[in-house]
Amino acid sequence: MVLIDYKNVTVKQTHGIAVLSDVNFCVEEGEFVYIIGRVGAGKSSLLKTIYNELDIDEADTATVLDYNMLTLRRREVPALRRQMGIVFQDFQLLSDKTVAQNLRFVLKATGWKNEGLEERIDEVLDKVGMTEKKNKMPHELSGGEQQRIAIARAILNSPKLIVADEPTGNLDPVTMKGIMDLLRCISESGTAVVMTTHNIPIIEQYPGTVYCCQDGHFKKVELGQIEEKQE
Repeated sequence: MVLIDYKNVTVKQTHGIAVLSDVNFCVEEGEFVYIIGRVGAGKSSLLKTIYNELDIDEADTATVLDYNMLTLRRREVPALRRQMGIVFQDFQLLSDKTVAQNLRFVLKATGWKNEGLEERIDEVLDKVGMTEKKNKMPHELSGGEQQRIAIARAILNSPKLIVADEPTGNLDPVTMKGIMDLLRCISESGTAVVMTTHNIPIIEQYPGTVYCCQDGHFKKVELGQIEEKQE
């Protein structure tokens, strides 16, 4: 099943200037996809078009989870986002709420009723190995623990797709490995993962489909073609 289908998409930033042209990009169910490129190359902007933080107004085809991104209406955006999980480098947890309250807030916002809600929170915390942190505040957690909670939040609604922007960017090597093991496990269960990264050794250790943003263009690359330094 194709989850993302982009043909000749132009990616523009909020001020209307194109950062990527002729983007041809396809993601299938369970696929693990990396997007690499230097700072400012358009990686994050491309991700934002997937969850409609940025509009697409130039493309031959631009569909995400069967939604036509060229004609997507504002009232349809919540339904689109309920089918995907979004993971940010800076976690974006609510600092005044416990782990459980953070997850409960998302479930309530996406239409869950009280029945089954607590069980679902326990399920995702168990999946990411954070059951014992359920009643902790975000500031009481390490960076790696916060990222695990961010991933738990992303999988609450059993998404078909996870979009992750530099999810291991601020983590030490051991913690980074734990996060990558977790994302790979999620991918193997059938959820596609699309993540940006600067860390080429990660790609060598956890192979996947690799695309590169460079000089305004977007292309699929093989591991041997990747420059060692993506800054």
